[in-house]
Amino acid sequence: MRDINKIIIHCSATHAEMDIDVETIRRWHVELNGWSDIGYHYVIKRDGTVQTGRPLSKIGAHCRGHNKNSIGICYVGGTLKDNTPSDTRTKEQKKALKALVKYLQKEYPNATIHGHNEFTDKKACPSFNVQTDL
Repeated sequence: MRDINKIIIHCSATHAEMDIDVETIRRWHVELNGWSDIGYHYVIKRDGTVQTGRPLSKIGAHCRGHNKNSIGICYVGGTLKDNTPSDTRTKEQKKALKALVKYLQKEYPNATIHGHNEFTDKKACPSFNVQTDL
């Protein structure tokens, strides 16, 4: 198994009204980026459903320079209709994200929690402050 030391939170950078799922994001990553699979290990839909993406045993493709030892979680949303970054999480997504992070912290007690934007100044993702919210 991989040595996990980070859990990195992302958003799909889609409008809040777009209720996409893991298969949509997988298609984008495979067909548009040429990757072998979806980059995230988990996707949280608007209704709070947690979907499994890339297997945890596989290195993700979600945060350049930090994929080897991390788990990537993506919630659906993160922008307004005009593409302005915004915390569009539903109450169901917030609940599901907190529960998933809590579970992963038990499985990987040395893992720290981060927002994607902590590793690059070019991204607003996940459109909320992970350090104060989680």
